[in-house]
Amino acid sequence: MSEPLRVLMVEDQQDLRELIGQALQDFGIEIHTADDGPAALRLMQDPGGFDVVFSDISMPNGMSGVELSEHVADVLPNARIILASGYARSQLPPLPEHVEFLPKPYRLRQLVTLLQSPVSP
Repeated sequence: MSEPLRVLMVEDQQDLRELIGQALQDFGIEIHTADDGPAALRLMQDPGGFDVVFSDISMPNGMSGVELSEHVADVLPNARIILASGYARSQLPPLPEHVEFLPKPYRLRQLVTLLQSPVSP
């Protein structure tokens, strides 16, 4: 059997973080969570790394999802980065080229499909 997908989910809303985290585990995804960018950076130092970092764009404590994605590109160059936002993409700052975007509200099935899909070229 292949290794489970290792996902780092960065979400500042605890109820949402727990709900989505549990649902993703039910799909066989190994989920790790952080409540802000600095906590995510600390987790990225752990051995094993992550296949995907999934973060909200609007985050507390001085680091947006876009800024986090730049750190991810340096620390975990092989990880996919998915950023979510309730704002329309046109209302957001330009996203780095390597970032995938998921508009909120999204359905759990949309997120799982995106996480499990192969990287687009």
